[in-house]
Amino acid sequence: MNRYSKRREELLNRLEGNVAVLLFSSKAPMRSEDEAYDFSVNRNFFYLTGLDKEEMALLMYRINGILRQSLFILPYDETLARWVGGRMSKEEAAQISGIEDVRDASELDQSVASILNRVRGNGDLSFHLDFWHYTMDQEATEGSRYAQKLKENYPYLELSDIYPHLCEMRLIKDEDEVEEIRKAIHITNLGIRQMMRSSRPGLNEMTMEGVFNFVLAQSLCRNTAFKTIAASGERATILHYSDNDHYMKDGELFLCDLGASHGYYCADISRTFPVNGKFSERQKELYQLVLNAQKIVEENAKPGVKVRDLNQMVVDYYRSELPKHELADDVSEYYFHSVSHHLGLDTHDVDGGKGAVLKAGNVITNEPGLYISDEGIGIRIEDDLLITEEGCEVLSKEIIKQIDDIENYMKSGQ
Repeated sequence: MNRYSKRREELLNRLEGNVAVLLFSSKAPMRSEDEAYDFSVNRNFFYLTGLDKEEMALLMYRINGILRQSLFILPYDETLARWVGGRMSKEEAAQISGIEDVRDASELDQSVASILNRVRGNGDLSFHLDFWHYTMDQEATEGSRYAQKLKENYPYLELSDIYPHLCEMRLIKDEDEVEEIRKAIHITNLGIRQMMRSSRPGLNEMTMEGVFNFVLAQSLCRNTAFKTIAASGERATILHYSDNDHYMKDGELFLCDLGASHGYYCADISRTFPVNGKFSERQKELYQLVLNAQKIVEENAKPGVKVRDLNQMVVDYYRSELPKHELADDVSEYYFHSVSHHLGLDTHDVDGGKGAVLKAGNVITNEPGLYISDEGIGIRIEDDLLITEEGCEVLSKEIIKQIDDIENYMKSGQ
């Protein structure tokens, strides 16, 4: 039984009674004329199947104790194969997912109807879909559209969101998942080091972003985990700055917030370093404050602690220290985001809500910052932490961040 089969078994064991679960892999939306946006697989579908191709569906059900699992994929198209390559075969899909029953996508509706007809007499089937919706006005997902079809044809059917169950599962990373994150972090480290070697006054932020992307391509990494932030000077005080198009100046700091993606698992790392390779005294003292705040989180991140508690520790530290550095004790003026979020198949991964406590197997970020706009100084230092039984492991400890280490590395270029 492979990892995906085990996950599907665990998911079904979490559900009571007669149940059906239907998930879709998604499809890339059209961009303009005959061009589509890049395809990005639905992460819940990928988590349960390991498959990352368009227009696939996973259907699982348990009725009166009998379990069935089926995959629905597009059939092989010989003409399409000559133009863009062949689609995944049924044999390949079965081998990766561990699901033996692989059918043509056109059979999905009939298969669903067959399940519903079997339980029509007692009406006790709970049908689960992925109802993810981030904003009110976003385009309807496959799950939402299929739910509407089901409600139109089977108004008595009970529909449920599978998210709470998958959320609990995805929060705890297994060894394979942690290894994927380690690989993503390692590639990210290579990119950051090359950015440090390349940094100099007069270089454009976009070029720095390109340096990072080039290293990812050298490492056979096709995707970044999210849109890279490459910000110098005052632009580094904008939390999610994304223009990345200004020329860096001598004496400024450069802040990068970025990450590689490996097997769809994300790294999320921030580093701040001087454009010219040398921190000013003012930059050093503020940078050290952020390092100290990060150390507080690292020392206190463990099972039973809440993320909001970690953030409060950072706020309390800043409130006591900022006045010593000619800054007001109103922390929100200089620090206005949380110190952490969960990390995994998504950069801002599924979580258990603000009141949830950390558990062994969680992977979270540790990213305190200070943003002093009137001085043109923005600093964020971010590492990725694996919560262990006793505390945490810094997965990104190989990425240099101490002041002397950064200056020496940028000076030597090695």
